[in-house]
Parts: sequence; C-alpha cells; structure tokens
Amino acid sequence: MPYGFFMKFWRVLFFSILGLIPGSNSSSADESGAKKVYVLPIREDIMPPLVYLVRRGVKEAMQANADVLIVDMDTNGGRVDVTEEIIEILNQFKGETVTFVNRKAFSAGAFISFATQKIYMAPQSVIGAAAPVMLSPGGGGIESMPDTVEAKMSSAISALVRANAQKNGHNVEVADAMVKKTKELKIDGKVLNEKGQILTLTDQEAKEEYGAPPKPLLSSGTVESLDELLKALNLNQASVTKVEPTGAETVATWINAISPILLIIGVIGCYIEFKTPGFGLPGIVGITAFAIYFLGGYVAGLSGVEWVAVFVIGLALVATEIFIFPGTMIPGLIGAMLILVSLVMAMVDIYPGAPKIPTLPQLKVPLQEVGISLVASAIIAILIMRFFPKTSFYGALVSQSASGVQSDLQQMQKRILHEGRVGVAISALRPGGKAQFGDEILDVISQGDLVAKGQRVRIIGHSGTEAIVEVVA
Repeated sequence: MPYGFFMKFWRVLFFSILGLIPGSNSSSADESGAKKVYVLPIREDIMPPLVYLVRRGVKEAMQANADVLIVDMDTNGGRVDVTEEIIEILNQFKGETVTFVNRKAFSAGAFISFATQKIYMAPQSVIGAAAPVMLSPGGGGIESMPDTVEAKMSSAISALVRANAQKNGHNVEVADAMVKKTKELKIDGKVLNEKGQILTLTDQEAKEEYGAPPKPLLSSGTVESLDELLKALNLNQASVTKVEPTGAETVATWINAISPILLIIGVIGCYIEFKTPGFGLPGIVGITAFAIYFLGGYVAGLSGVEWVAVFVIGLALVATEIFIFPGTMIPGLIGAMLILVSLVMAMVDIYPGAPKIPTLPQLKVPLQEVGISLVASAIIAILIMRFFPKTSFYGALVSQSASGVQSDLQQMQKRILHEGRVGVAISALRPGGKAQFGDEILDVISQGDLVAKGQRVRIIGHSGTEAIVEVVA
C-alpha cells in the first residue's frame, strides 16, 4: 500500500482519538437549567473495589456537568493507600462536594470527609477515630505497632488530613485530634479531647459552635435524610442521580491485579497462532486474554471502548504485514504502534474535561506494566520459537479445522527450522526467485530489494509457500 495512504490514515485516527476533530466531543448539559446532583455511596470498608466505584461516579458526574457531588458515608474505615486514591479522585471534581455521614465515618471515612467542602450528619451519627492501625497477617485482627512506626504513620496521615481540612475550610485542630493520640484539643477554654485519646464526635458535638464569630466545630448541620440534606443545600428541585454499585468493581480489582499476566498470555497466544496453520486454541486464548485485559480497564473506569477498536485495527495491520504484504514494513510498524498505544491507554486515568494527552505521571504505571509484560513475552517467544516446534504438544495446539492440517503441521515445523539458515541465490531475486540452502532449493522472496544471483541470503520468515530472505553481508 502507498506510504501516503498509511500516513493519512494514522493522522486521522490519532486526532480522532484525542478528540481534536471538531464535533468529536459532546456536551451533556441539562437544557432545563436545573442543578444536577450526584450521590456517591461509600457504604462499605475502604478497600480497592471502592476506588473503581468512586472513579466511575466522579467521571459520570463530571461528564454530566453536575453541580454538586454528595458522598453518602457509612463506613468503619479501611486502607490508607486506597483512601489516598479516593481523595485524589474526589479532587478531580470541580463542583461543590458534600459528605453526608449517614451513620458513621470512622478512620478512613473521616479522612475522606475532610476532603469535601461541607460535612452534614444524620441524627446519632459519629465521625472520627482516625488513628492508623496495623492489621495482622491475613486480616484476622489488629496488631500493636512499634512506637516509631506509629509516630511516622500518624505524622504522615495527619499531614494528609490537615492539608485537605485546610483546603476545604474545616478546623485543622479537629482533624489533627482525630489522628494523633498525643494531641489535646482545647477550644474556648473547653477541653474537647484529652491527650492520649483519639477524637470522635457525635452529630450534636460536631455542630456545636465555638470561637468569635461562632463557627461549627465540624458539621454544617444535622439532617434526618438525604432529602432533608438537599433542602438544606437549596437543592430540593435539583435533578438527583444516585451512583449504584454493580459488583463489577470487585471483578475489575482482580483483573487489574493480573493485567501483566493477561498481556503475556495475549501476546504469546497470538504469536503461536501466527506461527501455526488455521485458527485454534492459541488464538482463542490470546484474544480472550486481551479482551479480559481491556474489560478490566473499562470496568475500572479507566479506558473506553475506543481503545479496543484501536487495538483491533493495529492487530489487523500487523496481520496484513505478515500475510498479505510481507516486507513492506509500514503496515506492521503502524499496527505495532497502535497496539502499544492501546495497551498503555487502556490503563491511563483521564477525566472528562482534562487534556486528552496524558502526562508522564499518568503514563508511569501503565508504561511499566506494559513494558515488563512485553519483555517477558519476548523472552517466552524466543524459547517457544526454539523449542516448541520440536515438542509433541505442538500438534495438539494447532487447529484441527485447517484443511490438510497434518501436512501443514509438518510443513510449518520445517519452515520454522529453516529460519536462520544461510544459502546462495541461484537466480536474481526481483524480488522473487530461487536460492539453495545445502541440498535444498527453495522459492524465496526478498524484502523488496533486488538481489543479484550468487549473493548469500538468510531466511528470516515465510510468506505462504515462499521463504523471506535478507542479504548476508
């Protein structure tokens, strides 16, 4: 195919993906002018699956141009690393953020509450007890931490909570007292938390006013329900969307945990499929692994279906290079580039309204995972190329649906063993012709260059019944 065609195709595809073609982005603004509220439930322990729920909810709210995001909180807490991820995600939302402590916001739940601009509480609800703890191996209980470790963790977490409290106008001293046992909280001469204790507040204590002018200690008010909260925020006429957990978040957690393994399986499966006649188990396994990989990114709220399309186009171009236009290089290079871009972008977290081109920090983890997977796949592919055709398992993995499969198997094994052999062109290659390798004379084809009779050539691959060769210097 002409070079210009591929370059034009690449430019159109690239700019379409980045959303730079006019009309490629759509707005979901509410034409009625009513304010939009999204309610995000945190009703379980703060663990990895919750990250995907929060990410999905925040992105949906941003895509809908929502005015307010309400975190409906009822949790005993959870992991600090997951909490930090959730706080970073919430910070992406540019509208008003509110926490409604429906019953309790302990530990990590309190951290997240300080990351929102307002906090409201239900009657008899509580917030606090945010000191770090260490789970025993297997998660069976809580272990005591060495004093030095506890001091370091408390200091780091306290800084995180204080930073968010300060950003959102909450009392920094209250935030500190919820994390540090060494902190005494005294306001207007009244000791609210003694040294050695961790601050926990009821809804009534949290809404008490102190200082001059008087200001609530933490809570903006006590409300009976979510409907009452909307009235307190003058949003009783707003359009309300509740983000519902689907259960797929747990699946995404497991998929993304094994994503490098899925990439290796996908690459090796497709590699074996290209090396064997017909279409069979290796291809099915490889395609399934890639499909699960992209599914994990999609459910996690990272990638969209557009990257699946980019991957398929890339794979088709590579296949075109191998089977239809061997030696032309351009389809294969573009296809490989599209495959690589799609695999990386499937794990990049981009939010609505943000630049379509990811930053280096956004690319760091995806590039690491894809890079490690490709290196491992290359090593495995080399081992397969060397040893696999000689094993009894080779025939079992080849599709039995291919016509003349047994003869094809023998021919394929022979071709693989031929790769790397050096011979002599016994006719000019224009680019096709004949070359002799030992006692065998084979039909060969060069990579588009004219090869003179008598030049030494090496077999580097096959196209149909012809061996692809390169000149040996």
